[in-house]
Amino acid sequence: HDRGFLEGSKDRPCAVILTIEKESGFEVAVLGITHTPPLKADHALEIPQVAKRRLGLDAERSWIVTTETNVFLWPGPDLRPRNADDQESIAFGMLPADVMLELRRRFRERAVSRQIRLVRRTPA
Repeated sequence: HDRGFLEGSKDRPCAVILTIEKESGFEVAVLGITHTPPLKADHALEIPQVAKRRLGLDAERSWIVTTETNVFLWPGPDLRPRNADDQESIAFGMLPADVMLELRRRFRERAVSRQIRLVRRTPA
């Protein structure tokens, strides 16, 4: 984003943390999922292995980053199908309720303390 790119260098799964209904559709805020361990433990939330299996993600450890959110219009060009033969396959599924509650809590804390980097992928 800082170098003027509208898209990331690779596709990655993400967690939808917030949706806002607008006249033009839905604007969503998403938190990226990565295999890279966070530099600080409170900068990400690890996804439990049982949840990763249920969602069809790989077996490597993964974290949901809580320090940066991407915002874009849904549906839009930022969504990628999981299966090239099925353009509707953008969703992996739901995170467990306890993981979502903790993710929302951490997101809210970061938002209140202005510790989230917001990257707008489509115009507001």
